[in-house]
Amino acid sequence: MIGGGFQNIFKIPELKKRIFYTFALLAVYRVGVHVPTPGIDSIALAKIFEAHKGGILGIFNLFSGGALERLSVFALGIMPYISASIILQLLTVVVPHLERLSKEGEQGRKKITQYTRYGTVVLSIIQGFGISVGLEQMQTVLYPGWSFRFMTVITLAAGTAFIMWLGEQITERGIGNGISLIIFAGIVARLPDAVGNTFGLLSTNEISIFAVAVLVVLMAAVIGVIVFIEQGQRRIPVQYAKRVVGRRMYGGQSTHLPLKINTSGVIPPIFASSIIVFPATVASFIEIGWVKNIADSLTPGNLAYELLYVAFIFFFCYFYTAVTFNPVNVADNMKKHGGYIPGIRPGRNTADYIDRVLTRITLGGAIYISVICVLPSVLIAKFNVPFYFGGTALLIVVGVGIDTIAQIESHMLQRHYEGFLKKSGGTRIKGRY
Repeated sequence: MIGGGFQNIFKIPELKKRIFYTFALLAVYRVGVHVPTPGIDSIALAKIFEAHKGGILGIFNLFSGGALERLSVFALGIMPYISASIILQLLTVVVPHLERLSKEGEQGRKKITQYTRYGTVVLSIIQGFGISVGLEQMQTVLYPGWSFRFMTVITLAAGTAFIMWLGEQITERGIGNGISLIIFAGIVARLPDAVGNTFGLLSTNEISIFAVAVLVVLMAAVIGVIVFIEQGQRRIPVQYAKRVVGRRMYGGQSTHLPLKINTSGVIPPIFASSIIVFPATVASFIEIGWVKNIADSLTPGNLAYELLYVAFIFFFCYFYTAVTFNPVNVADNMKKHGGYIPGIRPGRNTADYIDRVLTRITLGGAIYISVICVLPSVLIAKFNVPFYFGGTALLIVVGVGIDTIAQIESHMLQRHYEGFLKKSGGTRIKGRY
């Protein structure tokens, strides 16, 4: 059944064009990961990453798809863009001008996107300068000095701007969310190396076959849990009253309002990682006592890092849900079209009820994301897992995969093709949009 669904993709010219376009731009991104920044001693840099692969550098390297360990032109990855997006979304709540722009429809969103691009360049320059200075202190630069710093800042900022452009092009002309797919591609590209390292440690008896078996079973179980919860909904029953318009009668039907358990999707772990990684990465390249202490404390496995990570996940789960889902607007639209929740008065009472239900299920979603994302630290500590392909990476890969497949399926259904799961075989794949 699924094979037949995939065959239908190539029967839709527009969808086929979008998918090929997406793959082409992701291929361009992967090529850029291997283009080095000028003036770097690659051997010395590789030794540094080998010594710190389990720390914050390992996490950042994971999200950059291996670009940081090579210090390629895409070394900063998409994290500066995500950080700028976080800042703009937070400012939208407190700055009246940005709040007005967010309510002005397409033109307002374009203006906010423009501000986000400017913020991305500024953050890239700051982060690039910090990395260039740190690399000089680590003696991994062939010709240190201001010429190297200037060249590195320009190269890394331009690389991030180009990745940002790639992501926007994929979102507009391809399939799926471009920024999420770029992170997805970076994580998946690290999988062969991780598997190879695991077999290498297995051959030298540094890790037991039992530990590998437990790891595989645990990863399969985590994937199953992610798929199950990502598709989970709380359905609030909604009844529409009968009304007569002209000679026709409308309404009188029962339906439901679906509220996803994890409304925010993969946004909280990505945003939380970005907030922690940005200062920690800069600090790790600076040879100053108290700065190094901060960088060391923000290493996976440390209590300070895990608590901060979970706190940010909870914050962004509630914040992003509040930004994307407005119970007052939903209640007003229901009332306008003659809909009501049985036992709840229309209007303000309905909005309060939806908000109360949404707050409770968001708590469950935040706990679920936190448990999944803290899992890698437990694996590394208990089972000596040789790579950082754990909960956060799995959540992003599975979540982005589900959303992308859901968008492909929606294109197919709009043109009267069967989706990946036929009607007799199961329910439709539900995305977050």
